[in-house]
Amino acid sequence: MLNGERMNRGVLAARLLTAVIAGLAIAGGTTAFTEQTLSESPAELVRKTVKNEIGSSDGGARSMFRDHQETVSGSRTKVVVETREGTAGMLVAINGKPLNAQQRQVELEHLDGLVNNPQELKRKQKAEREDAERTTRMVKALPDAFQYEFDGTDVGKPGMGKSGSELVRLKFRPNPKYDPPTRTEQVLSGMQGYLLIDAQQHRVAEIDGTLFKEVGFGWGILGHLDKGGRFLVVQGDVGNGDWEITRMDLDFTGRALLFKRINIKSNEVFSDFRPVPPDLTFAQAVELIKKQAAEMAENQAHDGSAQR
Repeated sequence: MLNGERMNRGVLAARLLTAVIAGLAIAGGTTAFTEQTLSESPAELVRKTVKNEIGSSDGGARSMFRDHQETVSGSRTKVVVETREGTAGMLVAINGKPLNAQQRQVELEHLDGLVNNPQELKRKQKAEREDAERTTRMVKALPDAFQYEFDGTDVGKPGMGKSGSELVRLKFRPNPKYDPPTRTEQVLSGMQGYLLIDAQQHRVAEIDGTLFKEVGFGWGILGHLDKGGRFLVVQGDVGNGDWEITRMDLDFTGRALLFKRINIKSNEVFSDFRPVPPDLTFAQAVELIKKQAAEMAENQAHDGSAQR
């Protein structure tokens, strides 16, 4: 399931990168494939898979999960709940240590502020909607932006595809005939890498892309991304046929507006997926998160007592 809210950057060029990565973060067999036995060309396989990925992100299942992110500054763990009104999330640990009472209170007050301030919640919903629209635009560009070549097969494993299912591996490189319609899609002209696709379910299990050249935005005036930047996005079946992003690695440098240095290095793992009602409201999600936070605080206190 695609989710454009999972990343946010404040600088224009970094926002463009965020849209690209979110858009490429589509992700999702049991019979053996060879280049000769594929029933469709690599390009047609990608086209059908993209169509299915877009359809799977319209509505679909909703989940509660953990988001553990590691950066050069340390690690942060959040509890996240997807709802029909937006995504609710709360920080629960920093560098592997649960929040103390004061830190938890700050997080809870922030969530209550969103619940009690309709205008603030609307702004959050608007940002998520715009991310989703950019995501859809980028996903739709994939079949035309790249040329694809069969490159063997792989096997699904926990967190990547469906365990035991065979995956088709496709190498991709820029299509020289592709003309990016907006600045958002410009970055595709400098990327190459590979896809792992479940050809039976038409889901992408993994996408790994690297910038083989510097890519500028707005003739370089708005900024650029340096050669060598890389992303890895993994998605898998987390149960009941629900495919979710389970891993996302980003490593990019560049400049925004000529002066601001871009340095994005992050490794993120999404786990402990549990289904929630599809009609769950934001306020109800906040109550779920509060319950989870209270249980964690109680466990922390119990562990502290046991060690004394």
